[in-house]
Amino acid sequence: MQTLFLTITSSDESSTPTFTLVDASDKSSGYLANVSSSSITLNHSSKPAQDHLPNNVLTIGNFDGVHRGHQAMIEQLNRLNEKQNVATSVFMTFDPQPREYFANLKGDVSSAPPRLTNLIEKQAKLSEYGVDVMLIANFDEAFRSLTAMQFADLLKQLSVKGLVLGDDFRFGHDRTGDGEFLAKQGLPVTNLDTVTDHTLNETDDRISSTRIREALQAGKLAEANTLLGYDYAIQGEVVTGDQIGRTLDFPTANVTLNRIKPALHGVFTVDVVRLDDNGDVMTDGFHRNADNNNQGLAGLRSNSLFGVASIGTRPSIDGASEWRLEVHFPKFKGDLYGDTLDVRFLHFLHGEKKYPNLEALKAGIKNDVNEALIWLERAKSGDAV
Repeated sequence: MQTLFLTITSSDESSTPTFTLVDASDKSSGYLANVSSSSITLNHSSKPAQDHLPNNVLTIGNFDGVHRGHQAMIEQLNRLNEKQNVATSVFMTFDPQPREYFANLKGDVSSAPPRLTNLIEKQAKLSEYGVDVMLIANFDEAFRSLTAMQFADLLKQLSVKGLVLGDDFRFGHDRTGDGEFLAKQGLPVTNLDTVTDHTLNETDDRISSTRIREALQAGKLAEANTLLGYDYAIQGEVVTGDQIGRTLDFPTANVTLNRIKPALHGVFTVDVVRLDDNGDVMTDGFHRNADNNNQGLAGLRSNSLFGVASIGTRPSIDGASEWRLEVHFPKFKGDLYGDTLDVRFLHFLHGEKKYPNLEALKAGIKNDVNEALIWLERAKSGDAV
């Protein structure tokens, strides 16, 4: 899948907007990982792209989580592709996300909703579901100031021949544009009805990123996974932490989050796989990294390692405030620094706790690991709740 980054360079209200496109497809450049959630800086290894796209059908939105509602849009987009004999499907998304941008303007970017997926994870999911191009629009003052007419002109410059839009889609300065407006500008629009789910027997059956965040924050992994259509996971690189876990005899892998804050917090059982530079699971698992007598415990999926993860702000550590994802692997010893891991959340143990001292924290971690190992045995025998 091709990934392009779009920046508006001129947006005078009386003129057609001008823009640049940068190719961010090369994962080895580290471009997507280096994009901040509150401001964007181009990586010098990124390269200019052609100033236009081939004829395409396009949909627009945050697509946070790429959940079942978004997957339905992809299916509709593919059907429209076939109908119009257009070979390219494009997902236009935003970075920062609009609510992050406006929260940052107010000086409190952390008040924006947590992301379900960072850009790398979103790119992987869209590619998995068959999208040809992810077009990341730099949501800045120039982009947000586009009038509805200018936005329609931008779509035409991007060779858009048809659109699939959600039922609540609005665009342009002060959100004055909608699907009907675009249709009047000669851009064929297919409206997708709200995708719902009745399996959870709840009053609110709309599938939305907000609902999934609420489920994750409550530790309701099964509900979140049902709405997502896949098991929730976070990808990140193992980097050096402050090594407090090592001093407590529970060393952890410190996994980068690449988002302002995560959508879930607490202590979880997880299984973890290593990813190569293309984002594919490495079939040799962790054997190459492990000491001979400390291979760890197999997870529930192929080539995975079982672990206990803490995700949060570490209230028991003095001075700690940033969000961290730390994973302890029972019976494993080895070097994971620089590896990219996919951490799949399996079971919620409990929320974050503040222990009075490090000895109490150590005892709490030991209890968590023991409880996790009991859960693992039950899961492998088919008895886990």
